[in-house]
Amino acid sequence: MVTEVDPRIYDTTAEITWCAGCGDFAILKAVKLALADLDIAPHEVLIVSGIGCGSKLPDYINANGYMTIHGRPLAVATGAKLANPDLHVLVVDGDGDGYGIGGNHFIHTCRRNPNITQIVENNQIYGLTKGQYSPTSDVGFITTTSPDGAIEAAFNPMAIALAAGATFVGRSFSGEPKHMAELIARGITHRGYALIDVLQPCVTFNRVNTYAWYRERIYHLEEEQGYDSSDRMAAWARAQEWGERIPVGVIYQAEGAPTYEDQVRALEGGSPAGRLLELAKMPATEQYETLKERFI
Repeated sequence: MVTEVDPRIYDTTAEITWCAGCGDFAILKAVKLALADLDIAPHEVLIVSGIGCGSKLPDYINANGYMTIHGRPLAVATGAKLANPDLHVLVVDGDGDGYGIGGNHFIHTCRRNPNITQIVENNQIYGLTKGQYSPTSDVGFITTTSPDGAIEAAFNPMAIALAAGATFVGRSFSGEPKHMAELIARGITHRGYALIDVLQPCVTFNRVNTYAWYRERIYHLEEEQGYDSSDRMAAWARAQEWGERIPVGVIYQAEGAPTYEDQVRALEGGSPAGRLLELAKMPATEQYETLKERFI
């Protein structure tokens, strides 16, 4: 049993290709700190990502990793959790991947409540493909492909998650890695789906939503006297705040709701991955007879 994990156990020798100053560096650090703080060893975690700058994260951390196609990490992560419920399953993807291409999976993951944690690197732009506006870009945001400014209303992940039934909705800022690590750890220990939206400046293509811009606006919900994160209506009101004041911290958390895995009868006999390992230890003839008993 692991009793203490040094964050350096997650380090790799891979060359990190993110732009200098990118918020992804802080997110990577926060993930390592959260896993170490929870005494989770590298073989006990799976990190699933999509396509985008931040989705390179599995390359830069010594843990099980799986890169999916654009917008599909939540579906793959749910499948992995069903196959091996003992794994700590994290999804790390960007706002374009998670809220745009993967928006449909995002909504249904919220309502299904699988015991996984999604960390969305929300830089309000498509960085990998050179700066198009994303679902979370504000109206009027000007890019090389939208010279007149974005005309669509921005996607509100906090409100959408609440409306869709998410049981843990949190937000952090990549300029505060310690706070982010604490929030990620809370998301991992939450029993059910946890969304952690990370406000993360893109230093190359987004010159509006900068570190300074966020520092002038964010405030911590844990410092708000009387705020109750279990109050869904209070959370709904905070989820609407954007612009002059932006809340960070646990916006909403509901305890006791059944997870998706709790309701899958096939898991009553234990982890499918564990059962397959036990089966592999049997002689071939015994394997055959056991399989017949299970499936015929």
